Amino acid sequence: MPFDNHAVGTVIRRLRREKKLSQDVLSGLAGIARTHLTMIESGTKQPNFETLWRLAQALDMRPSELVRCIEEEGQRGEGAD
Repeated sequence: MPFDNHAVGTVIRRLRREKKLSQDVLSGLAGIARTHLTMIESGTKQPNFETLWRLAQALDMRPSELVRCIEEEGQRGEGAD
């Protein structure tokens, strides 16, 4: 399965909204710029592993859980074609 920026952004945006966090708050908790988070959520920027790790921690989950959610989203996207 190829890396899917759109799946990453979709999952992070969904988890952020489920936790009722603004982009400002989540980006602050993760130690990244809000504009960086905006680009990740829109699928225009590919996060590196450290950024995914920080986002997982800010979302109060293990990085492996975040990756699993992204994989599942990517598989749903593949089935949509």
